[in-house]
Amino acid sequence: MRTLISTAFVSLDGVMEAPGGEPGYRNSGWTFKETEFLPEAYALKGEEQEEAGALMMGRVSYEAFSPVWPGMEEFARYKALPKYVVSTTLAEDDLVTDWGDITILRSLDDVAALKETEGAPIIVHGSATLNHGLADAGLIDRYHLLVFPLLLGAGKRLYSDTSKDTQKLKLVAAEAYANGIQKNVFDVLH
Repeated sequence: MRTLISTAFVSLDGVMEAPGGEPGYRNSGWTFKETEFLPEAYALKGEEQEEAGALMMGRVSYEAFSPVWPGMEEFARYKALPKYVVSTTLAEDDLVTDWGDITILRSLDDVAALKETEGAPIIVHGSATLNHGLADAGLIDRYHLLVFPLLLGAGKRLYSDTSKDTQKLKLVAAEAYANGIQKNVFDVLH
């Protein structure tokens, strides 16, 4: 069985929207314009690429990442990995051709079936709506969070607001950096 890891940049109040400068959001670009850049605070991103056996995202994140990530040196290893886009609306013709093997999954049942296969972890980047569905279905096994010392107020949040039973987490790694960013790695206790 494969491990499904949700990785995110989040503000202290759980906002994950527009961390890199995506247009159209009030606080767009908050990861870099509001917090001093320290390379050690982002080491987790390199570790994820080494650990990953596949990359997963929702349609909106795919449409944001696919024009940019295939050519980015920082994400070169992801180019060779299989990618899965969870979407009910994306068509095969909508997929880019310069980013390796990309498969569209049409449901959370498809994600659950993928998790049952053998292989290295599947890393979920961005994808607020997908994260909500995965968490509500009990499919996330681990969270890799870089928590920024910011309160952004409005914006899409990483965590679902569905009324459900308490989901317990176990902190397995943590580190604080001089710029106020905190790394928190949590295993989901199923």
